[in-house]
Amino acid sequence: MVTRPLPAVVTKYKTVFGSAETRELRGHGDKVNGIGWNCEGRRAASSSADKSVRVWSLERMSSAAELRGHQGVVQQLVWDPTHPDKLATASVDRTVRVWDVRAPRAAAQSISTKGENLNISWSPDGHHIAVGNKDDLISFIDVRGGTGADDKKPFIWHTMPNETEINEISWNYAGDLFFLTTGEGTVRIVEFPSFKHVYNLAAHTANTFCIDFDPRGRFFATGSNDATVTVWEMDTFASVQTMERLDNQIRTISFSHDGEFIASGSEDKCIDIAHAETGELVYSVKTTAALNAVAWHPNKHLLLYATDESNHNTRSSGLQIFGFSRGSG
Repeated sequence: MVTRPLPAVVTKYKTVFGSAETRELRGHGDKVNGIGWNCEGRRAASSSADKSVRVWSLERMSSAAELRGHQGVVQQLVWDPTHPDKLATASVDRTVRVWDVRAPRAAAQSISTKGENLNISWSPDGHHIAVGNKDDLISFIDVRGGTGADDKKPFIWHTMPNETEINEISWNYAGDLFFLTTGEGTVRIVEFPSFKHVYNLAAHTANTFCIDFDPRGRFFATGSNDATVTVWEMDTFASVQTMERLDNQIRTISFSHDGEFIASGSEDKCIDIAHAETGELVYSVKTTAALNAVAWHPNKHLLLYATDESNHNTRSSGLQIFGFSRGSG
């Protein structure tokens, strides 16, 4: 059997990640549920069970703002992909709030929804937000709309009820397709904005939890309760490969900015960083608890992650960034 040489990028980053440091972000009073980078990569944000959202400065590695107003756990957040200062948050308090972090004292918009919200996504053109609730109802919000006047469009312009459990929702980078991962192990794909059915992908043998997209447009990846991560071709929906190194359900996945790496987090106390095209293990980041979320920086090989832990005495909430060069500022 002929052993193929490793791709050069794998060989390089086995060394780079092997010598990289992890740094902690402290401030939340309870565990972190959702995380994300703004489009420029100068700021990150985190949503927490402590009912708050914090915005972090990458340069200072400290909290730059605290966003309060939600009356319940803030499950997820998403940055506006077209604006570095705007983000949206989804809470079990039955609201979606849109914030401008330059004026953090109050949300710019508070939009009432029909249920306790669990997941959220923002369309690539910056015009629409999709939010899913515990009843598996997906509501589509036009952030350019508004209520209270006859000449204004309503915020929520379309709803999509589902008979099966919906775990994560997302647009592709082109913004013309909308993806929903389900409790049946499938991925539902519909056209946007027509919502015409495109494909029902039989992705996994158990609950499909998470999905992310290659920024270069080649692939997307799914993670499942069957403890596997599968990479799919974007054009054909054909399976490229499946990674089976983790032992427990895959909770979160993220493609790096260059599409080279996929980070996967599960109930295992580690993050699997794999080469996207070959599935080769590049590095395993050890953690102290199960993973809630992972997110690669938009233009650097820095990985923001949140674990399922909190320490009320030290204000440590399992929020960290991996990938810093040793000795860097």
